[in-house]
Order: sequence, then C-alpha cells, then structure tokens
Amino acid sequence: MKTGAPNSLKKSNCPIQMTPVVRRNEAIDCGKLTASGVSFMEKSDRAFGSGPGLPLPPSPNENEILSLGLSHARQSAPLRAESADEAEQLDLSVVMPCLNERLTLGACIRKAIATMKAMDIRGEVVVADNGSTDGSQAIALEVGARVIAVETRGYGSALRGGIAAARGKYVVMGDADDSYDFTQLADFVNKLNEGYDLVMGNRFQGGIRPGAMSPLHRFLGNPVLSRLGRLFFKSPIGDFHCGLRAFRKEAIDSLQLQSSGMEFASEMIVKATLFHLRVTEVPTVLSPDGRDRPPHLRTWRDGWRHLRFLLLFSPSWLFLYPGISLFVLGVAMSIWLLPGPQKVRGVTFDLHTLLFGAMSVLMGFQSIYFATFSKVFAIREGLLPEDRRLTRLFRYITLEIGLAIGAVLALLGAGTWVFGLAYWSARHFGALEPEKTLRIVIPGLVFLTMGVQIILSSFLLSVLGMRRGGTPQP
Repeated sequence: MKTGAPNSLKKSNCPIQMTPVVRRNEAIDCGKLTASGVSFMEKSDRAFGSGPGLPLPPSPNENEILSLGLSHARQSAPLRAESADEAEQLDLSVVMPCLNERLTLGACIRKAIATMKAMDIRGEVVVADNGSTDGSQAIALEVGARVIAVETRGYGSALRGGIAAARGKYVVMGDADDSYDFTQLADFVNKLNEGYDLVMGNRFQGGIRPGAMSPLHRFLGNPVLSRLGRLFFKSPIGDFHCGLRAFRKEAIDSLQLQSSGMEFASEMIVKATLFHLRVTEVPTVLSPDGRDRPPHLRTWRDGWRHLRFLLLFSPSWLFLYPGISLFVLGVAMSIWLLPGPQKVRGVTFDLHTLLFGAMSVLMGFQSIYFATFSKVFAIREGLLPEDRRLTRLFRYITLEIGLAIGAVLALLGAGTWVFGLAYWSARHFGALEPEKTLRIVIPGLVFLTMGVQIILSSFLLSVLGMRRGGTPQP
C-alpha cells in the first residue's frame, strides 16, 4: 500500500497492545439506537484471535443486556465525553447486521479482525444487533466487537444503525452467517483506495458453492432483479443483492438511505448510480451459511419489496414509457378509424375499437402526467437528483402556458360538440346514425378531457414547485 497516495489508508503506528476501551450507551443519531460494548482499535492478540494477549475487561452492562433485554441498556448511565483516542476516526469499520447468529457471529468477527491486523490498518467490528435473544451480543463483546442495539426491526434498519455508529473512513458490510469471506477485505479496500465510492461483491463472478443459494434465487430472482436495475438505472452492477460490499462512509451518508427492509441493498446501488458515485465490483465467493435455522429472507415478500423499490425510483419506467406507448397506440387507432370502419383479413374494426383507442389516449396521457408529478416530487424531496431536461422544460412550459394549452384543447372539444349539436339540429333533433355521430362525439370528449386535465395538472405542478415560503419557482 503506497503511503500518501490519494484516498489511501494510513497505517497505524500504534503497537498492538492497547487495552480495549469499554464504551457504554453511545448515542447514535439514527432512529432509536443504543450502543454497548467494546471498541476495537488494533487491540490485543486475543482480540485478533491469534494468541492469549491482554484479557478483555468485562462490559459493565453486558449481563444487563442479556438478562433484562436491550431496553434496559437504554435506561442506564448517562453519556460521557469521548477521549481523544476514542473520537479519532479509524481506517475501516466492518459492520455486521445480527439477529440470533450465535453459531457463526464469533467466526465472522475473528476473520474480520485477523484480516485487518494482517493488512496493518486500524479498524473495528461493529455488530448491529436487531434484538437477538440467543446471546449473540455476549459473543460479539467477548471476541472484540462493538455492539450497537438497533430497536427498529429490519435488515435495512440494522445496517443503517451500524453504519451510523461506524467510525471508519471506509465501511465494509457483510452478513454474520459465515456465508461471506471476511478475509477478502483487502480486495474491497484496494478498490476504495483507487477512488471508488462503492465496491460491490459479485457472487456470480466469484462463484456460488453448492447449497449456498437456492435455484429460484440463483436463476430467477437475483438475475431478473439485477437486470431490471441495470435497465432502469444504467447501473454497472451485475449482482444487486450481494451482502458483502464496501464504501466510503461519507459518500453513502450523503445518499440519506431510508429503507428498513431487504430492499436496502437495492437502494444503496440505485442511489449511488443516480447521484453519480463511482461504483465497481469484485468477485466474491458465496458459501453455505452456518445457521441451524431458516434464513430471515422471505423469497416472494422480499422479492416484491425489491421490485417495488426499483419501480418507485424509476418514474420513467413506471409511468412515462408505458404512458407514451398507450398514447401513441391510441392516437394511431383513432386516426385510422375516424374516417370510417376498417377491415383487416375479414375482421371489421369500427366504433368499439375507436372507443378503446380514445381510452388508450386518455390513459396514456394521464400516465405521462403521473411520471412528471412523481419526478418533480422525488427531486424536491431529495430522493432523485436534479433532471436538467426537466428543468429546461419548465423554463418554457410555465403555469400560464399550461393553462393556455388546456384551454385551447377544452375549447376544441367543446367546439366539436357544438358541431355535433348542429349536425343533430340539421336532422330536426331526430334519430341519428351512431356510426357518424360518435365519430364526432368521441374526439370531442377526448379533447375536452385532456384540456381539463392539463389545466388541473398545471396548477398541481405549480404547487409542487412552490418553495416552502409559498412562492412558486420561476
């Protein structure tokens, strides 16, 4: 590792004989979190798992957590100021979400600590505990990790809490079920040192060992959702759901990730791509996990949550492209059928098909407006980055322009109906031929409806564009 290279990690000059610091009730600004446990900063040989070293002092409230539950820890001693050594930023934090992982957690922590020692960097292991009842917290403390108790349930909630508590410039997150190889940390850190903001593991490139992933996930779920992510967001990532990944803490903090469930994995990649962070991949091996219970992942529920997230963050694919397709199809059908019935290979297309064409026009037009509404709202709330094309468009299409266009279409529709009324009057308000009159009424209905929609939508867009002080944006 080159000293002084851009974005490189600094090697620690501290001897590996520092007594672990017991930190109690550290407040984390991420929901309702508490922390209790041991901070790791190149501790003893025992903490690295390579010898007896210095004995770990018992945590003052370790027994309290195990016997009385996590809520008791939130009621214990008040906060104290950190020393200069505690407040100092580390090079690397390894964050592991945990919910009843007693069989594998210790092994994962030891691998991570030993690897950081071999890399000669200052780091820590942060276990984001999501309410374990099997003693996972005590195991984590015993082998040298720092435990963060996250009250809000969910994979994303646990990771957000652990990331918020991390003190490293770089963060590696990985599952605590021993399915990922924490001795591979150097591959991820090297990519971060090259200037990347997010480094994803790719299990399909690194290899999936027998029994590590179900056929449904391997051949359908992961490939399909990852391809949709690449299609929707032009992301370079081939494995959206790999649980082993590394990133610059400052860069990911700027994305303000919000997901509480498994879709957190997709949110990180999607937002990193949309906000133009530098993203890359490294091959990662997936091994069978060491649990004695079913995984927390629920195939169809969590698969839907991932798909739902991808759709909601892509107004273009959810609303715009389907809307344009419906609108163009409806206009083409209407133009084709307005002059009269059409026959194709003995099949007659007439008024009923014309009605479907009109409906397609209106549905497509409404969908296009939904795409605009959702994009403007998402940008305003910081969920999506600014869209230069949309900004330029709104410089020319103002509220007044929208009202004028809507009024013209509404008048055109009303005028068409007046023409139909004159046609009826010429026949002394008697019986009419539907084949002729409906070809007047249907276009009038479409024009009038679109005109009213444009007028109302123009006001709504103006409301969405208002500043908090109540002044519309120009």
